[in-house]
Amino acid sequence: MDDVKFGEILLPGDVETETRREKTVRAKFWPKIARVARKVPFARDAVAAYYCATDPATPTRVRGILFAALAYFIMPADVVPDVFALIGFSDDMAVLTAAFAMVRGHIRDRHYESADKVLTQSEAETPDAG
Repeated sequence: MDDVKFGEILLPGDVETETRREKTVRAKFWPKIARVARKVPFARDAVAAYYCATDPATPTRVRGILFAALAYFIMPADVVPDVFALIGFSDDMAVLTAAFAMVRGHIRDRHYESADKVLTQSEAETPDAG
């Protein structure tokens, strides 16, 4: 939990904090989304946010906001534990929704297209996909 602290979520940070968030998200996002993609209604938005945050054309401020929101999503400790069906991801969805409101217009169609592609591939590779 040292990677991201609760008080840091969506707040501007120094370069060290921003770099730490980005490294954390890059390392832990895909394993988390692979585990929960079928359980969360906002998986497509989370993946599109990841692609936007890692897009070099995205402004630094927008990248920082998205990395902060995605870092909250992948945190092992949560305000509402993710093990609770439906409500477990409500806090994650709230943080992502707030981030999206702040960066409206920067998440492009290409980010959603990439999200659709990877999520479709993930479903096709799952043994019980049907």
